[in-house]
Amino acid sequence: MHEALRPPLPPFNEESALQKVRMAEDGWNLKIPEKIALAYSPESQWRNRDLFLHGRDAIIDFLRTKYAKEHEYRLCKELWAYTDTKIAVRFAYEWHDDQGQWWRSYGNENWEFNDQGQMRVRFASINDLAITHKERKLLWDTPTRPDNYPSLSAMGL
Repeated sequence: MHEALRPPLPPFNEESALQKVRMAEDGWNLKIPEKIALAYSPESQWRNRDLFLHGRDAIIDFLRTKYAKEHEYRLCKELWAYTDTKIAVRFAYEWHDDQGQWWRSYGNENWEFNDQGQMRVRFASINDLAITHKERKLLWDTPTRPDNYPSLSAMGL
């Protein structure tokens, strides 16, 4: 089966890397696991915290579990660096658990893409910090972060 192209395609420049990062952020904020998984190659390899995943079905299962646990999830990503086929990002997301405790999860991701623009490797390191409702910074009401909303750097995150 021929996989659909997922532009922008490698080799990346600053503009295309920024576009890829924003597309990933928007996709995860929409919280549709089956749609998100299409951005990853069928044989995609992941390390997410202490989990090691292989393939789209595992990614979909992971995302379903994540979104069931992390209520009112809001994510902001920022480009850190890029090469022809790789992108590094830093991110923060906020969510609350079933008991109402708010969390801010900080992390870094390293991505590698195939020629079709699908992510074939994703390494994510993530730490969680308990926060109060008043300490939240990711407060938009739309499904994705508005274009004029501050970046992580502008928010001091």
